[in-house]
Amino acid sequence: MEATSAEAQAAIAEEFGFFGDWTERYQYLIDLGRKLPELPEAWKTEEHRLLGCQSKVWIVAQGNAAKLDFHAISDSSIVSGLIHLALRVYSGRGAAEILATTPDYIAAIGLAKHLSPTRSNGLAALLAFIQDTARRAGDPA
Repeated sequence: MEATSAEAQAAIAEEFGFFGDWTERYQYLIDLGRKLPELPEAWKTEEHRLLGCQSKVWIVAQGNAAKLDFHAISDSSIVSGLIHLALRVYSGRGAAEILATTPDYIAAIGLAKHLSPTRSNGLAALLAFIQDTARRAGDPA
């Protein structure tokens, strides 16, 4: 894992730059999704289900303002790849860094133009969950 979210985003942009077309990039996304660790069956509940996604996505956050870890998986291979990218940028970081990080990698690799509206909505829901979790963790009240 890269030391900062900015380094993670730069590495993602560089990796996707190696591929000439979107067929190859989608295959890479699928390959990344396969690298996600298995999510314990006990976490695959409605309580941990991410709403706003057409595919089934489960996400669990652990930690505090100093360091938040996110664990997630989907029943869709491409969505699992999108999760892998988001977790690479945000998981294992402090709440302040998460809140200060705009997901620039999405535009940098041209992802926004190549996702269906339902996948775009799901990605937005995933990023909103991460930001909301960081906001709550950083709120001392």
